[in-house]
Amino acid sequence: MASSLPICPSPPSSFLPWPHRPLSLSFQPKNPSSPTAAHVSVQDPPPLSDPSQNTRFLWVNPNSPRAAELARARAGSARRARLAAAAAALAACQPAEASVVAAALEAAFPDAPSEQDAVIVLNTASGIPATAVLALRWFLGNAEVRSKVILYNVVFKALRKRRRWSETEALWDEMLRDGVRPDNATFSTVISCARACGPPGKAVEWFEKMPEAGCSPDMLTYSVMIDAYGRAGNADMALRLYDRARAEGCQLDPVICATVIKVHSTSGNFDGALNVFEEMKAVGVKPNLVVYNTVLDAMGRAMRPWVVKTIHREMVSQQVQPNRATYCCLLQAYTRARYGEDAMVVYRVMKEENMDIDVVLYNMLLSMCADIGYAEEAEEIFSGMKSFTDSRFKPDSWTYSSMVTLYSCTGNVTGAEGILKEMKEAGFKPNIFILTSLIRCYGKAGRTDGVVKSFGVLEDLKITPDDRFCGCLLTVAADTPVEELGKVVDCIDRSNAQLGTVVKLLVDRKASTESFKEAARGILSGARGVVKMPYCNCLMDLCVNLGQMEKACALLDTALQLDIYSNVQTRTQTQWSLHLRGLSVGAALTTLHVWMNDLYTTLQSGEELPPLLGIHTGEGKNMYSDKGLLSVFESHLKELDAPFHAAPDKAGWFLTTSVAAKHWLEAKKSSELVAV
Repeated sequence: MASSLPICPSPPSSFLPWPHRPLSLSFQPKNPSSPTAAHVSVQDPPPLSDPSQNTRFLWVNPNSPRAAELARARAGSARRARLAAAAAALAACQPAEASVVAAALEAAFPDAPSEQDAVIVLNTASGIPATAVLALRWFLGNAEVRSKVILYNVVFKALRKRRRWSETEALWDEMLRDGVRPDNATFSTVISCARACGPPGKAVEWFEKMPEAGCSPDMLTYSVMIDAYGRAGNADMALRLYDRARAEGCQLDPVICATVIKVHSTSGNFDGALNVFEEMKAVGVKPNLVVYNTVLDAMGRAMRPWVVKTIHREMVSQQVQPNRATYCCLLQAYTRARYGEDAMVVYRVMKEENMDIDVVLYNMLLSMCADIGYAEEAEEIFSGMKSFTDSRFKPDSWTYSSMVTLYSCTGNVTGAEGILKEMKEAGFKPNIFILTSLIRCYGKAGRTDGVVKSFGVLEDLKITPDDRFCGCLLTVAADTPVEELGKVVDCIDRSNAQLGTVVKLLVDRKASTESFKEAARGILSGARGVVKMPYCNCLMDLCVNLGQMEKACALLDTALQLDIYSNVQTRTQTQWSLHLRGLSVGAALTTLHVWMNDLYTTLQSGEELPPLLGIHTGEGKNMYSDKGLLSVFESHLKELDAPFHAAPDKAGWFLTTSVAAKHWLEAKKSSELVAV
């Protein structure tokens, strides 16, 4: 047989005609600068040479492998063109009616399309669910389909993508009437659509239909259902399903691990979330970005910023590229825990990378700055927010509230009033949080008239004072000079008459201690749990500042009986300790006074003291005072000439021996210990 020739003026006459349709393909020559175009043919003879055209022709032996390859390429190209035309015709079917869709497909497929053709066209039509359903019906009646369920699954996915739950249920019923048996992919798609569109229990209902259809859940279905049970609030069932999947030998993957971590986090089981994260790594499953983001969010909610930092470092070392969601999780975790430096680092990275920071994240940052005294950083953030024109990033009432709180903590009246003015110009009215912070600011600055004026604004706006507002007035009262105290007491009385009665009995030196104690018991026993200790602390500060030690001791006794202060004293065979952390200065000094009297009484009764005595103040700043208890007690113990000294190896502790304490207590009279 003749060998193939690369270039030939005419085909040899001995060759049989090529049974396929003529193929003519244009291609560029190897030398791109050449103007000559070449044509390849496996049947057509080259036309007569035309001097006006610089054209070459390539003839290929129809029996060579190259000819078969060219024929397949031409067939594939023609098929792609036909499928593209069918997809375009479906997209143009407006309105989506059965006759219109059928006409478009009949024009695109003069011959019966294959199952693969049907899948491709249905996928391209997924953006228009109604058209996809009509096209499915046409393909089921006209295409060469071996497995109808495959085509149904394609359309179910299209409906899921557009969240069309009613159409999904209707198509399911149609599929069953058609005698088509659903498979795992069908259930997985329908269940995930139910989870996204329907009520929480709908996905559970469909999951329980799987055994009836002879289907067993695969890992993807388990993952969807674990999330569905979690959304339905049934964390126990979600975790039982996870254990069942593991027992059946299903291989863990990042999708299901991220889902289980999220379920644990939502239910508050943060240890469980961390355990799943560690377990997946132990069995060789590499966490992906979604898993890292999910566990970072969980640990942020758990207030474990040190774990967040560790996981983030691991993520970077594993070369998993963080995205905006990652930085949002980090920012939320650090701001919640008041990790100021770390939060500001994340904030600046997001700004450098031009990542969106919405007003919620901005407000979390500002709230943190207000609590830890980051004035310059807060002003930088606030200034940046004001420069935006997009309402998603501009300051809202919470933003202004945080800024007023920031200035109120330092007594910066000018700054607080300036923010209040900007807020009003921006169209926001002061709320109770802003007025509470403003009153605290005026109180720190010693401007009692400003306190009264702010209280008047509260009344003008018809805002009902809450417990936090009343507690703020109590704090201000504790630091107000006696000559102006009546103005603040009047505001307290107008805010809460019962609390006002207690304060009046406290201030009145003629009022009996017993009547004050009974009134205090009434207000403290009826108050919400979160405000009992702040109320008690402020009242004791006021007692101490006014020199009403008898009433302070009575109030302490009431607080101990109501379990407002718990575990203040602990005793072991080797050490007796006084725990004052969390108490205000007045409450702590009162407790110290009572404790020392108890120690003196113990010695008088002939009982021996333990080898060691300790006072624990903590080392942080006290929220009720500009100074921490540590520094206050260091000065106070020196004034008393008490033998307690700061422990070098235990921060926030003052220790002494029983011998030194006994000598000091015996040298002092109980009446002298009252002086604080």
